[in-house]
Amino acid sequence: MERNEVIDERFMRLALAEARKAFDAGEVPIGAVVVSGGAVVGRGHNLVETLSDPTAHAEMQALTAAATTLGGKYLADCTLYVTVEPCIMCAGAIGWSQIGRIVWGADDPKKGYRRYSEAVFHPKASAAGGVLRAECEELMHNFFAQLRV
Repeated sequence: MERNEVIDERFMRLALAEARKAFDAGEVPIGAVVVSGGAVVGRGHNLVETLSDPTAHAEMQALTAAATTLGGKYLADCTLYVTVEPCIMCAGAIGWSQIGRIVWGADDPKKGYRRYSEAVFHPKASAAGGVLRAECEELMHNFFAQLRV
């Protein structure tokens, strides 16, 4: 396994830990971390139900925390790891943050940003999906399966 893959999996596991916090709280289990220089500078998980706020997605929480930690709104030297492909709202916020790289686990064919446009992120940003896809998908599947019981 290449070094970048190992690094991506390491940080995606931290995003999965955030997603499990959301799962335990009855939230849709999506987690995110923002990394700069090999260190986590922001983290978050869905808080939509907890805060009664439709914008309290994991990515939004992590971006806000990272901007606060780094002291500025632009995150060009950062990577965002998120367990599920960002929605269009989060993709817009990611674009406005000018984040340098976005990595997600599970695709979201219903509400993922790529359903609308791949040109949402900052033009210099790179994006990649599928990191720990099976684990990210399993967590989502388990959450929605328990709702159907």
